[in-house]
Amino acid sequence: MKSTDNLLDDNLPQSGGDLSPFKNLKSDFPASIIVFLVAMPLCLGIALASGAPLYAGLISGIVGGIIVGSLSGSPLGVSGPAAGLAVIVLSAINDLGSFEIFLVAVVLAGILQLIMGYAKAGVIAYYFPSSVIYGMLAGIGILIFMKQIPHAVGHDLVMEGDWGFFQADGENTISELFKMFSDFSPSIMIISGISLAILILWETPFFKKNKVTKLIQGPLVVVILGILLNVAFATDPAWAISNEHLVSIPVASNASEFLSNFSFPDFSALLNNPKVYSIAVVIAVVGSLETLLCTEASDKQDTLKRVTPVNRELKAQGVGNIISGLIGGLPITQVIVRSSVNQQSGGKTKASAVMHGILILLSIVIIPNLLNLIPLATLAAILMVVGYKLAKPVLFKKMYSQGLSQFIPFVTTILGIVFINLLAGIGIGMVVAIFIILRNNYKVASRVVLGKDNSIRLVLSEDVTFLNKASIQGTLALIPNGAHLEIDGSNTFFIHHDVIEIIEDFKINAASRNIKVTTIALDPEKEKEIRMSNHFKLISESDS
Repeated sequence: MKSTDNLLDDNLPQSGGDLSPFKNLKSDFPASIIVFLVAMPLCLGIALASGAPLYAGLISGIVGGIIVGSLSGSPLGVSGPAAGLAVIVLSAINDLGSFEIFLVAVVLAGILQLIMGYAKAGVIAYYFPSSVIYGMLAGIGILIFMKQIPHAVGHDLVMEGDWGFFQADGENTISELFKMFSDFSPSIMIISGISLAILILWETPFFKKNKVTKLIQGPLVVVILGILLNVAFATDPAWAISNEHLVSIPVASNASEFLSNFSFPDFSALLNNPKVYSIAVVIAVVGSLETLLCTEASDKQDTLKRVTPVNRELKAQGVGNIISGLIGGLPITQVIVRSSVNQQSGGKTKASAVMHGILILLSIVIIPNLLNLIPLATLAAILMVVGYKLAKPVLFKKMYSQGLSQFIPFVTTILGIVFINLLAGIGIGMVVAIFIILRNNYKVASRVVLGKDNSIRLVLSEDVTFLNKASIQGTLALIPNGAHLEIDGSNTFFIHHDVIEIIEDFKINAASRNIKVTTIALDPEKEKEIRMSNHFKLISESDS
């Protein structure tokens, strides 16, 4: 039997044949372009939502791609600024008084994540049930789809990266869908409609088998077409698309202006502002949790079913946050939207994540004006297709077929994410999943086997906790007078003292009811020895 310690190995081997980054460039490079195009507005939108300089979002996107991507062992995961931290960042900047002081908290958070990685805290990732992880994917998919509909028709008042149900403008995801009707733009709808049609065609068997369309990704085609249509519409004032409906990257006119966009931490706050330490802890804990959940989700999307070394991932995120904080970036986590785009665009190795970071860096230096011609409607179409793929109806059918114990946490996670936010949805899903586990544990504390001559055998489960007290008590109360009861605990690895006490009390009371009680492996002096023997016996059988 394989040791579970292997799951925590920082050098966990990846399966799936030769996956050298240099031998998969034909898949990874096109995927990196698509991830880059989606990441750019998200980086800017999250920076805006966080109350930070726009360049802070771009810096964290670059660091998340190049630094974290290089150090991480995640084959498909993409890191960058996270929407889930935007509210925390906004509040922290206001509380600390300046962005430079906040950067100190980012650096400290990175150091804490490094410590967590070396302390093997990544094991937390394995305690989230698959029903919650799949619910997270589907919930994010539905939310992405709903949030992009307004952008697809020309209603761009809500910034990219705002994934919460309740928005900063006082509206919410549902009300925004009704509010968008006042902002219909024919030119934008033409772009989004053509883009969606191309992306859907690219998913058909004919296009998937064609050599040309296999080489050129559909999202890249729609981005180029979006730029061309934008330029064409600009010739007619009635059809021209205004700047608020386009990607908006800050343009530096020279090298010194470019370098002036970088900020540096004010380390005097380490002595003057103790709030820095508490905020650093919050960023480290929330960021690590979001990273581990996204890592688990990314692995589930991987067609090769590779497993990310989670402790190495925490270390990579720690180094990334230290560097991001030192040069003026936002906190970094692995993010499910960009990771999903990477997987759906054909990415094979982590090289696509690294290259997307390089592309962000090169683009803001060399071609910011060209990128500012991309309509947000084009990116909305790409993200709508990503959202649909994350929440396909077949996933709902699959989860329902696995029973209500899987389906209920799955659905509650989705509802929490869509109607509150990501972390709240995951928390609600976990609570429901744990409740179902406890309920099932309560119901299966024992089983009754009826024998001959009024004999009854009560076989206890592997784990009998204090939660099973009522169940055991109720079962014993149903034993008829004059019966011969055998209570078998030979297969039980753990039995709570309260349950043993209930059985001992029943044995005393049984004499008055003419019930003969015998027990197996419940002798306090022998039970530990018997259970250990059974435990090693099971291990031996598994190994053989």
